Amino acid sequence: MSPSPRPAPRYVIFHRPGPQWQPGVNFRDQIGVRAHVDHYGQWHAAGKLVLGGPFLQDDAGGMMVTTRDVSADECEAFAAADPAVQAGLLVYEVRPWHTPFEHA
Repeated sequence: MSPSPRPAPRYVIFHRPGPQWQPGVNFRDQIGVRAHVDHYGQWHAAGKLVLGGPFLQDDAGGMMVTTRDVSADECEAFAAADPAVQAGLLVYEVRPWHTPFEHA
């Protein structure tokens, strides 16, 4: 019996406050957050975003989980093009994620 093929990784985009983030201001009230939500809304509408949203601790940032068909390069480019990243509201990090425990 041959081993099962390893599933393609997902990519996770972690966001955290950037230099323009206003400490103590609710994430919903940060200047530029609407453009960030709209940016990722494009991927959600296209079926490329599995999960996404802010962490519930103050000033903790958030994360986005892509589908398996999003490449590392596409993920990096999309995260870098986020208007909130370009404005300095958020910074990001892209990490590959191996998810063998996942319901199909």
